Amino acid sequence: MKRQNKKNNNFRLLAEELIDFGGHKGADEIEVTIYDGREFEVQARQGQVENLIQADSKYCSVRIFKDKRTASFSTSDLSRPALHSLIEKAVKRASQTQADEFSGLPEDPKYKVEELSLKLFDPALTELKPKEKIKLAAETEKIGLADRRITNSFGARLVTNELKTFLVNSNGFSGNYLQTYSSLSLGLQAGQGNQLVEDYWFSAARHFKDLASPKEIARKAINRTVRQLHPRQLKTQKVPVIFEPMMTSWLLSFLFHCLSGQAVYQKTSFLAGRLGEKIGNKNLTIIDNGLLPGKLGSRPFDAEGVPPQKTTVIEAGYLKHFLCNTYAGRKLGLSSTGNADGNGIGPNNFYLKRGTYSPDEIISSTRKGLLLTRTIGQGLNPVTGDISRGAFGLWIQDGRIAFPVSEITIAGNLGEILNSIEMIGSDLNFYSPVCGPTIKVAEMTVAGS
Repeated sequence: MKRQNKKNNNFRLLAEELIDFGGHKGADEIEVTIYDGREFEVQARQGQVENLIQADSKYCSVRIFKDKRTASFSTSDLSRPALHSLIEKAVKRASQTQADEFSGLPEDPKYKVEELSLKLFDPALTELKPKEKIKLAAETEKIGLADRRITNSFGARLVTNELKTFLVNSNGFSGNYLQTYSSLSLGLQAGQGNQLVEDYWFSAARHFKDLASPKEIARKAINRTVRQLHPRQLKTQKVPVIFEPMMTSWLLSFLFHCLSGQAVYQKTSFLAGRLGEKIGNKNLTIIDNGLLPGKLGSRPFDAEGVPPQKTTVIEAGYLKHFLCNTYAGRKLGLSSTGNADGNGIGPNNFYLKRGTYSPDEIISSTRKGLLLTRTIGQGLNPVTGDISRGAFGLWIQDGRIAFPVSEITIAGNLGEILNSIEMIGSDLNFYSPVCGPTIKVAEMTVAGS
């Protein structure tokens, strides 16, 4: 522990020193982020270890502001001569960029989130030995291949990460936090010849005890794969479409992009200018919350040092907030919602509030329709909200799963979908930063033969 504390102090002191150095070299504002991480990954396939990675990594990211002009850089060379040289170059480079009145650091936050309250770190995960991790991956694949209906494996993969983040800026912010992550997945194939089908399953968690067992993951991967055997084709028709939780998450990822402040101020979202309007039915409440203990999208501060918060983005169908970093907030005359990430704006825990129906109740309520299980391709237009993607699924007849379907396309419009969600499931599971339960959409076009 003493060694860890010494390292923490060293990184904090390095960041503070770089802040001072940047100021002396002419920066008006400067932000320094240092990452210190440990990664382990093993992939077991056909009973053998196919891939094994164990690595430590450290890198530094710096943003410079001078006369409302911006420059930035990242480097894995944490030597002072290298960092000092890059800061000097960044200050010079900033003077060559275009001034932007909205650029600059956020103000020092008026409150801080206590890291320990978020339960981001699991010491048990860091104590797990490599042999134990390899065994978990091998065991998961072995269980999957033991089913006679499975003809091939794409491998079982176990990943663990430990990451310490330090962020210091010239406006007075200084913070750091430690987080862990683990995931276990399995991909399988079934069928013969030109009748091959494939699917996978996974579990992801910050705490090792919350990771699903090899047996659970293998059983789910097997069921998801073999349920696709002997698919049929459909004639083009308009029917209700039920989204499994992973498909709801896919839909919400598209919605998040449309709600991003960057897309809004760039006028590349069909939701631009619609703040305060009704954009969905009364059953629809969508939240972004970075304060949920132990969840994958939680953190004590975002990539700019702004504390996350609980933001009700859509409430009973009404658009209440766009999600912003500091820059997007200033462009739109709004406040940051604590959603800055390294690439601009990202989700914390962005989710559709759970409903009251079980997945079985939603299926049994459907006389004829599609249970959507997977999509492929592109076909998302945030400017219009239009959706058109290749899809796989299970056909529902008289409230029961009848047969698998393939070679279809689903088409609709996100705005119309938000207004026609008839039922929302109770099966919300925070397996990723963007998640949702099973939902039933009143009608979409399912295009086939």
